[in-house]
Amino acid sequence: MTREKQAALAAIEENSEKIMEVADRIWDYAELSLQEVKSAALYVQVLREEGFAVEEGVCGIATAFSAGFGSGRPVIGILAEYDALSGLSQRAGGLEREELVPGGCGHGCGHNLLGAGALAAALGIKAYLQETGAAGTVVLYGCPGEEGGAAKAFMARDGLWRQLDAALTWHPEDVNEVATGSSNSCIQVQYKFTGTASHAAAAPELGRSALDAVELMNIGVQFLREHMSSRARIHYAITDAGGCSPNVVQPRASVLYMVRSNRVAEAVELQKRVDKIAEGAALMTETAFERKFIDGLADTVSNFALEKVLYDNFAQLGVPQYTEEEQAYADALARTYPGSDAVPGVAAEHDPAAHAQVAALQKQTGHAMNAFLAPLYQGEAFQAGSTDVGDVSWLTPTAQIHVASWPNGCPGHSWQNVSCAGTGIGRKAAIHAGKVLAAAAIDLFAQPELLRKARAEFEERTAQGYVCPIPPEAVPCVPD
Repeated sequence: MTREKQAALAAIEENSEKIMEVADRIWDYAELSLQEVKSAALYVQVLREEGFAVEEGVCGIATAFSAGFGSGRPVIGILAEYDALSGLSQRAGGLEREELVPGGCGHGCGHNLLGAGALAAALGIKAYLQETGAAGTVVLYGCPGEEGGAAKAFMARDGLWRQLDAALTWHPEDVNEVATGSSNSCIQVQYKFTGTASHAAAAPELGRSALDAVELMNIGVQFLREHMSSRARIHYAITDAGGCSPNVVQPRASVLYMVRSNRVAEAVELQKRVDKIAEGAALMTETAFERKFIDGLADTVSNFALEKVLYDNFAQLGVPQYTEEEQAYADALARTYPGSDAVPGVAAEHDPAAHAQVAALQKQTGHAMNAFLAPLYQGEAFQAGSTDVGDVSWLTPTAQIHVASWPNGCPGHSWQNVSCAGTGIGRKAAIHAGKVLAAAAIDLFAQPELLRKARAEFEERTAQGYVCPIPPEAVPCVPD
């Protein structure tokens, strides 16, 4: 490892208390998508104090920001998220369900750690640029609303990511690995039907039921499911059933639809068919409806060249290590949910040899925390979930890592995740992720051929062009 890289990693270590304090304060704030006012303000304050040039309200999104340091090219983007989830308030370090705020929010996806780790990376890269005087710029992007709002996709619609030479990020997980493969694109639209209220017994002929329209729409979509790709998914939730009185013809009702497909262009076309079903339901019931676009995001595009750079640095730096107390806590937490014996990671899922290797590493570790680096997998892979990192990956070479932040098999969006994300285990993950991202970014600054190789691969993989799922007139919002 070069002296310059060692100095950058030392800078992260010197700032570790500050980084962990940020992770803990964001954990405490636990603000929902597009409402991360205190979280964004904290990052802006810290970054300005550290000498970054900060722009708030990026792309018209109130809780989005960018923070740059350095000058010239290459420009490396580091992506931060900091939104929480509803209904997941939980005591940190708890081994049973224990809400801090009844019905409150919690970081069930570990975004308090994600943002803090991105901050750590930015601070390390800043130290490198200062130490060497090298040309180049690091930009930390504050990306709100990953759980609902898809800020990165709105930024993609506005062309923001095209200015980058590469983007790096990470996500808390139950395994240490370099992520790869495609994901599902996703579009969310809310349909709000309006009818005419009437006495359901005395004058049913005068009523026009909005709830009937919602139910007929759901039936229509059910028949559509036979005629879509096997990798496509359509989910729905009735957000307003119109009331609780069955003797009233319901004059209002609304339903939220989520359309997914492995390719964003396919999702856009599938969404058009769902819109037609909504129109048909309104015609059949003589109701009207309002279509409210919520968000949309694209599938991810792999970049093997960047993934190899990340893996090489991950392998050199190793993985987080845990105290006996932390191991005991993680082992106990793993006993609170099923599936803690699963073999984790993208490599194990898609490569039988890697599956056996990871299983052996798990056995050797002997604890619920996966204190090993999974083998690098660079083949065809697919994950059914969705992330707006996908939209970034369509506009610039992009790669990300996972760092173990909770025990093996810990279910996503769970109180167990919230509990662990507020402990030393989570803090260690954030610091370590920052070091891996910073070290990889330094290689990209110092070795231009790596970026050239990543760009060539990117151009080949995205030759068909980016289909943005965000309409020109849409603004970030959440369902009513």
